[in-house]
Amino acid sequence: MTPKVRRSCSDGTTPTGVATMKAIVRVMPKPGVLDPQGKAIARALGHLGFEGIGEVRAGKLIEVELATADAEAARQAAAAMAEALLANTVIESFSVEIA
Repeated sequence: MTPKVRRSCSDGTTPTGVATMKAIVRVMPKPGVLDPQGKAIARALGHLGFEGIGEVRAGKLIEVELATADAEAARQAAAAMAEALLANTVIESFSVEIA
């Protein structure tokens, strides 16, 4: 079964008039977990001449458009998505923002 793709309009609805909300999921390595990508970025910044670089942590930002007008339902759905797929909760933490 192919999922339906819903394109949103500038007013926050789909072309069929369904209200949408955007969930922003930020995923970061947990404190104490090695972050080789962050270390590589810090080294590269130093090689490029940037001074005063401390610890660098690299994560990911995922935007998900949800067909709902209920901000709490959107937050709960995005958190469930993060738990199930978007974050490895053993080594990563996540936060959800509804825009």
